[in-house]
Amino acid sequence: MDVTSPAIGIIGGSGLYDLEGFEGRQEIEVITPFGNPSDKIVTGTYAGRRVYFLPRHGKGHRILPTELNHRANLWALRSLNVRWIIAVTAVGSLKEAYKPRDVVLPDQFFDRTSRREHHTFFGRGIVGHVAFADPISAGLRALLHEEAKTAGATVHNGGTYVNMDGPAFSTRAESNANRQLGFDVIGMTNLPEAKLAREAEIALATLAMITDYDCWKTDEDHVTAEAVMAHVSANAAMAKAIIAKVIPRIPTEANWPEHRALDGAIMTERRLWPEKVAQSLKPMLERLF
Repeated sequence: MDVTSPAIGIIGGSGLYDLEGFEGRQEIEVITPFGNPSDKIVTGTYAGRRVYFLPRHGKGHRILPTELNHRANLWALRSLNVRWIIAVTAVGSLKEAYKPRDVVLPDQFFDRTSRREHHTFFGRGIVGHVAFADPISAGLRALLHEEAKTAGATVHNGGTYVNMDGPAFSTRAESNANRQLGFDVIGMTNLPEAKLAREAEIALATLAMITDYDCWKTDEDHVTAEAVMAHVSANAAMAKAIIAKVIPRIPTEANWPEHRALDGAIMTERRLWPEKVAQSLKPMLERLF
C-alpha cells in the first residue's frame, strides 16, 4: 500500500465506500498514541487515487458524539498521508430555506462543545496555535459546490455550523437562540475534526446533509432519531454521487495553504520539545524537525 503519495480521506457513514469503481478494498487497523480510532479504516483506489474511508461512529453506529476519539481518528488518517478530507455529516437546519435533504457547505463554525482539550494535538510541552479564521478549505469546498450542483442537489454554499455536544437534541429555547445568533445548521461532530485537520495540515471541507429542522419549527414534528435516519439513507446516495465526482478533481500535490498550517504556529522552541511528545506527533511535525 502506497503511503508516500498524498491521499484523500472520507469521514462519514460506513456505507460511503460503496462506490462503483472503488478497487482493491481492504480494511486496515491503525494504532495511534491517542488510543483507538472509531473503527478500522477502509482503503482502496478510486479513479487512480488512494482513498481512506473512516466510519465516524463505527460500523453499526456504536459511538456517541461525546465518545468520539477525534484525535485518534485524525492522527490515523494523517499517518496514512491523507492531505484532503471530505467530512460528510448529518445536520439540523436552523433556517426555513434549508430543507431536509438539502446540502450545505459550511464555511464557518461556532463552538459550543465542552471538551476542547481533546480537540487539539498540542499540549504536554509543545504549544501550538494554528490560524483558524477560515476553518474550511476554500479549494475543496469549491469542488464540492460544483459537483453538488452537477449531481442535482439543492446546495447552499456557505453558512455557519454550530457544534453542540449532544447526545440529546436541542431544547426549543436553545434552537431559537442559535437561530437568533444567525447560525445556519447544527451538528454534534464536525468542528473537532476541522480543528484537528488544520493542526495536521490537512485540507478539510464539510458536506453537510440536512436531516431535520432541529426543533424550532413548531409546524413540523420535533426531531427524532427515527426521522433523522430516514433522511440519512436518502442523503447517502447523493453524498456518494458528489464524492465520486470530486475525488478525481483533487490535486495530486499537497500545496494548498492548509498544507502549511503549522508555519509560524509552534510557540515552543524546538530544543524544549519533549522527545516522547514530538515523536507522538511525528506525522504532522516531521517536516518541522
